[in-house]
Amino acid sequence: MDSFLFSLNATMPVFLVIVLGYVLKQIGMFSEEFCSVANRYVFKVALPVLLFRDIAQTDLYSDFDLTFVLYCAGVTSLMFFGIWVLALKLMKDKSMVGAFSQAAARGSAAVMGIAFVENIYGNAGLTPLMIVAAVPLYNICSVIILTFSANGGQHGRDDIKKACINVLKNPIILGIFAGLPFSLLQITIPTIPLKAIESIAATGTPVALLVVGAGFEGAKALARLKPTVIASAVKLVILPAVFLPLAVYLGFRGAEMVAILIMLGSPTTVSCYIMAKNMGNDGELSTSIIVLTTLLSSITLTGWIFFLRLTGLV
Repeated sequence: MDSFLFSLNATMPVFLVIVLGYVLKQIGMFSEEFCSVANRYVFKVALPVLLFRDIAQTDLYSDFDLTFVLYCAGVTSLMFFGIWVLALKLMKDKSMVGAFSQAAARGSAAVMGIAFVENIYGNAGLTPLMIVAAVPLYNICSVIILTFSANGGQHGRDDIKKACINVLKNPIILGIFAGLPFSLLQITIPTIPLKAIESIAATGTPVALLVVGAGFEGAKALARLKPTVIASAVKLVILPAVFLPLAVYLGFRGAEMVAILIMLGSPTTVSCYIMAKNMGNDGELSTSIIVLTTLLSSITLTGWIFFLRLTGLV
C-alpha cells in the first residue's frame, strides 16, 4: 500500500496540472498564441536550464560504475531505434511514426529517477549516472527520429546533415552538455546566478505540463486511441519486461535496479510533446500518450516495485 500511495503521489499531481492546462484552454484563459509562445519558451529556455542545473549539480565521480553506464546507454539506444524500426515497418500512417517512437521510448528519467530512489533508499545512489548515460541519448535519439519523421517521413538527401545539425543545436542537448564541465570539474556555481538558474528551472515542468494539457484535443486523441494504447503498453510494461532480466544478469540490485526501472518504465516525459510540436511531428499523439502513461504509471510502477521487492532485487 505504501508503494501504491507513493506512486500516486508522484504521478497524480502531474496529471492534475495537465488537466488544469486543458480546462484553462477550454474556458479561454489560454489562447493559441500564448500556448505557442509558452511552447517555445519551455523548449528553448526552461527545459535546457533545468537539465543544465541537474547535471551541473551532480557528482559524477561518486561511485562511478562503467558497467552501469554502458548498460543504460546501450539499452537506451536499443529501445529507441528498435521501436523506430518496428514503427516504420508496421504503422500505416507514417505521420505518426516519429511521435509514436519517441513517446514509447522516452520516460521521465531525470524528473522521477532521483525522487523514487531517494524515497526508497534515502540517497540518490547511481541515479545521477543513469541520468547522464541515458538523458543525453534520449534527446539525441529523439532529434534524429523526429527529423527523419517530420512531414510524414518524406526524406530528402539532406536529411542526415539536417539531423546532425539538429542534434548539435538542440537547446535541450546544449543544456545537458553545458552542465557536464561543472560536474566533471566540480565547479561550484556562485549563489546569485544559481538562484536565478533555479528560478528559471522551476518554471520548466509546470509550464510544460500546462501547455501539454492545453494542446490536448479530445476528438483527435480518440482518433489516435490505438497507437496511444500500444505506445503506453510498450513504455510501461514491455520495455521493463524485456530489459530488466539483462540488468539482473549483470548483477544490478537495490538502488541501481530502481533507477533502471525508472529509465525503462516511467511515464512518457512532457518534453516529448514540446519536441514533437517544435519539430513538425504529431503533437496530439504525443499528448495522448503522455496523459495515458501518466495516469496508468501509478499502477504499473507500483506493480514493478512490488515484483522487484518480492524477488529480493530491491
